[in-house]
Amino acid sequence: MSRVLVVYASRHGATAGIAERIGEILRSAGIEVVVEDAALVPEPAGFDAYVVGSAAYIGKWEKAATAYVDRYEALLASKPCWLFSSGPVGTERLDKKGNSLLDDPSTVVDLKPRLKPRGTQVFFGAWDPSVPSATLAERIVRQLPAIKDLLPTGDYREWPLIEAWARGIAAEIREPAPVG
Repeated sequence: MSRVLVVYASRHGATAGIAERIGEILRSAGIEVVVEDAALVPEPAGFDAYVVGSAAYIGKWEKAATAYVDRYEALLASKPCWLFSSGPVGTERLDKKGNSLLDDPSTVVDLKPRLKPRGTQVFFGAWDPSVPSATLAERIVRQLPAIKDLLPTGDYREWPLIEAWARGIAAEIREPAPVG
């Protein structure tokens, strides 16, 4: 049986929820899964594959996720690995200039040559302004009128898309790509 480590960094819980759902789907496919917060720095040795994800703000992953990848880069790159990000809120897939809101954040673009992931995915996140700010910078930014108008309140995670992506990972793990 394959063992998969799903590691995530989540500021307010939406990304943690995505990681847990990915873990559930992989388990339902008969795969042994451990889901852990990157801040706890789980040991990746002994796993056959990895899924690493993070909330993304202004194109950047959370520091706990990038620190985790930096620390264990060689091991993560040596086995099948997938990366996911969450962050855009709302239902619009394009910004006002026509750029995709679901393109990989810059952190993931930088990680691709290092980890050579089998796949990357950006998922919509959730925004609840009643949840306390996680950082001083976030508290300040939240007070800006433009931010209040820009971020629609709600949970925009697309569970069928998340589940389909996880099923694709499960299929690849069960049927590894031919060598050579």
